[in-house]
Amino acid sequence: MVRAYAQEHTYRHPWERVTSASWRKFADPENKRILSHILEVDTLNRKLDSQAGKLYTTRAITIHAPGPWFIRKIVGQDICHCVESTVVDAQSRSMQLATRNISLQKYIEVEEKIRYDPHPDNPSGWTICRQETSIRIKPLSSLASMAEKVEQRCVEKFQQNSVKGREVMERMCNYLEAESTGFSA
Repeated sequence: MVRAYAQEHTYRHPWERVTSASWRKFADPENKRILSHILEVDTLNRKLDSQAGKLYTTRAITIHAPGPWFIRKIVGQDICHCVESTVVDAQSRSMQLATRNISLQKYIEVEEKIRYDPHPDNPSGWTICRQETSIRIKPLSSLASMAEKVEQRCVEKFQQNSVKGREVMERMCNYLEAESTGFSA
């Protein structure tokens, strides 16, 4: 069974500021405290297609393994490695991120997609963020009720982390806004 959910959030900041915040959110020391499940982020590849106006980036992200503690004990691993692929299209003003785990795949598959676009109601001032996440616990498939409970716990944890992520993005946007006007947040 697969658990999936979608969320939408409106940032009352322009697309350029929100996408800048997205790039900077893991580097800020205060954000590291809030996003404590993120252990490390490394850029693996970056390619700029100036003709198309697109930036392609691949990052490696190391996190605390998702799910309840007893699953981490069974698996014998506390960390999980993920790959994030990002495409920023400056012409259409769109930023798309796709993240999936590359470790623990025989136990769990997680895929997250995030898209930032100018908000249709205020394209120059607001940004809409659409997030879709799917989680599938694999070895417990024969024990469907147990798998469903574990998947639900994982969904709850991912949703809690999404709230933290939005708080960090808002904080970074406010910081960037203050920085652009010459004041510090």
